[in-house]
Amino acid sequence: MSVPVPRRAVLRSAVLLGAAAGVTALGQLAGDRGARALGTRVDQPTIANCATWGARPPSSAVTVVQNRPNKIIIHHTAFPNSTDYSLAHAYQNSRDIQNLHMDTNGWLDSGQHFTNSRAGYLTEGRHGSLYGLLHGQTMVQGAHCVGQNSQAIGIENEGIYLNVQPPQALWDSLVLFCAFTCQQYAIPATEIYGHKDFNSTQCPGLLHGRLPELRSAVAARLG
Repeated sequence: MSVPVPRRAVLRSAVLLGAAAGVTALGQLAGDRGARALGTRVDQPTIANCATWGARPPSSAVTVVQNRPNKIIIHHTAFPNSTDYSLAHAYQNSRDIQNLHMDTNGWLDSGQHFTNSRAGYLTEGRHGSLYGLLHGQTMVQGAHCVGQNSQAIGIENEGIYLNVQPPQALWDSLVLFCAFTCQQYAIPATEIYGHKDFNSTQCPGLLHGRLPELRSAVAARLG
């Protein structure tokens, strides 16, 4: 047997349903906005820490700078352009750089904060650099660019690019790394430079002429 529902109850149910629909719609709108916001976030690239590639310990303690860096400086290693694109080679390249910097240059550790191989493998350079990057508040003092070592993140790109362009894999990895670093440290994409902008050197070769392209690509990643 059906029971008649009072008109007042029907109207009240309609109001509640409308309110619920409104809340749902607002929630969906907020979710869409959140999804768009998250969509502009740069995912962390894979970066092998010093222990992973077999780094030697620093000869003395690294200096931690209690400030964020304000720029990124691009380098090339000036090592031969290897055709070995393996991960093992990328790790060996990092060891070779560290040996050069410690044994020949007399530095306490690798001078640069990070290294990018010709295959696009990223490794931590100076100990503590990855911790600083992931937390986004401090950096370790480097030894990659006179006058900028306590305010600029330095990345070495494997190879020499005075007459040839780097492999696409290296370029793509460099864009992603710079975008992530800019995000972590709130560095504007406009604040990406080459070594020769500050010191008398040919470094980073033809990569210097592509800095406007790099800044634009990084800005696009950052949204």
